[in-house]
Amino acid sequence: MSEGLKRALYERFLHFTHLSEQVFAAESSQFIELAALHGVTAIPSNLTSVHVLDCIGAHEPINNTSIAEKMNLSKASISKISHKLLQEGYIKRSQLTDNKKEVFFTLTPKGKKIFDLHVAMHEMFEERFVAAMSHLTESEIQATLKFFQVMIEETK
Repeated sequence: MSEGLKRALYERFLHFTHLSEQVFAAESSQFIELAALHGVTAIPSNLTSVHVLDCIGAHEPINNTSIAEKMNLSKASISKISHKLLQEGYIKRSQLTDNKKEVFFTLTPKGKKIFDLHVAMHEMFEERFVAAMSHLTESEIQATLKFFQVMIEETK
């Protein structure tokens, strides 16, 4: 591959990165709008908290360590977020009868509403994404997958 082509790819990658920041900001706004449409007025204060609720809802009951592993975040971060979600009534904590040391989280009805809205929103995003990819060939999609895998490995 020529240096010029690599540099062009790098420029597109930077552009994509900047657009991604805008997409994440738009996702927050769209989530707030979707929640309001469904009569949900109280939502967690940041998108990471919503994603923690999503992880809990998809895997409940789940403990702090498993959430951290699945989300690739520190246990300390998850502890802080889960403490706040617990205080705000989105999740509840419990212990298994045979293991009193380990704490597990499940969603409350309030948390389940946020989880369901978040799943619905991501389904809309996924449909839009898949539709946008429909003009690419399979080999182009495979090359794109390889590119993202290389970039993921480079950031580890």
